[in-house]
Amino acid sequence: MEKKLIDVSKHNGGINWKKVKADGVEGVIMRAGYGRFASQKDTCFDKNYTGAKAAGLIVGAYWYSYAISEATARAEAQAFLEVVKGKSFELPVYIDIEDQCQLKLTKAECTAIVDAFCGVMEKAGYFCGVYSFDSFFASHLSDNIPKKYTVWAARVENQKPSYVSTYDIWQYSWKGNVDGITGHVDMDICYKDFPAIMYEHGLNGCKKTDSGEASSEAKPDTETDEKPTEPTEAVKYTVTAVRENVTEAEYAELEKTLADLGFTVTKEAT
Repeated sequence: MEKKLIDVSKHNGGINWKKVKADGVEGVIMRAGYGRFASQKDTCFDKNYTGAKAAGLIVGAYWYSYAISEATARAEAQAFLEVVKGKSFELPVYIDIEDQCQLKLTKAECTAIVDAFCGVMEKAGYFCGVYSFDSFFASHLSDNIPKKYTVWAARVENQKPSYVSTYDIWQYSWKGNVDGITGHVDMDICYKDFPAIMYEHGLNGCKKTDSGEASSEAKPDTETDEKPTEPTEAVKYTVTAVRENVTEAEYAELEKTLADLGFTVTKEAT
C-alpha cells in the first residue's frame, strides 16, 4: 500500500486543508517545533493540526533538532512531548537530524543523539522515527538505526533512497504543488500502514480499538472517554459481602465498578 503525504511547517503559510484532502493527499507530517524549549513551537502547528484532523487526514509530527549531545537531545524530546501533549498521531513522530552543527559530529555522537531523543519519546508511549537526507544515514548514523526506528528519508533527484538500508516514508520532492497550499510543498510517499500499528498498540495518543484489532481510519482529536453503552436488557448482578474477606471499602469499590459497567447492583444481607 502507498499513501500520498505532504510535510509542512509555518513556512507554508495558511493552508486550506479541505482542498488539500480533495487533491488526493491522504496524510501530513507537520513540524511541531525546534530546539530545546517548548516555546520554540512552530507557530502554525496547532492550526495545522486542527485543520488537517478536521479534513480527515492522518497526521504525524517532527521536531527539528539542533542537539549536539545526548543531554540536549533529551531536552529537545521533552520539549516535543510538551508541545504534542493531548494530541493524537496516526503517523510516527520524528527527530529531524540534518543541521550543519550535527554534520560536524561523529557517527557515534549522532547515533547517541538519536537514541537519546527516541528513547524519551518511546518511554512516553510514542512510535518514534528518524528523518534526514539519504546520505546522512550512511555518513553519520549507525547501521542499527534503521533497524531500531522507522526511517523517513529524503532524496529528490528522481531516485529512491539508496544509502539507507530501509525506509518507510520517502520524501521525493521539495517542489510539489497541491491545491490549498500557496507555493511549493514537500511531497512524500508512505509505504507502511502506520495507523493500524498506532491503534493496535495504543501509541501516539491513539486509543486501542474495542475489538483489539487495528483500525486504519483516522480518529477525530475530540475523542473523549465514554462510559460503556447501557445493556439492551436490564442485567442484575448480586454481590454478597462476606465480612471475613471483604471490607466495606472493598465492597464499595466493587459496587462502583459494576455500576460503571452498566450493571444493576443489589446487595444481599449476610
